[in-house]
Amino acid sequence: MPADGRITFSTIFPAAYPGRWPHAHLEVYASLADATGGGRPIRTSQLALPEDVCTAVYATGGYEASAGNLARTSLDRDMVFSDGSDDQLAAVTGSVDAGYRATSTVRAR
Repeated sequence: MPADGRITFSTIFPAAYPGRWPHAHLEVYASLADATGGGRPIRTSQLALPEDVCTAVYATGGYEASAGNLARTSLDRDMVFSDGSDDQLAAVTGSVDAGYRATSTVRAR
């Protein structure tokens, strides 16, 4: 990990399942050794994705069930994000065709 604490990784866009807003789980460790050697994370969280981005992705093939699940939930009704999602909502740029980039600041507690 760079000295400034920034990381980058690639993944597929997560599906939406019943009762949950589209999100990605994350854990922050103090060191690579802690992360790979069974150490405890210093922060565990979830990254919520903006509705407009989810709607665009779920309009593509393979996400039909996710489109329906998204329509039946909201950040306000999600069991994790319902207490406030401002600190966990990613800023997302890009497009379905070019791919998306989600950014967020995660602070260790």
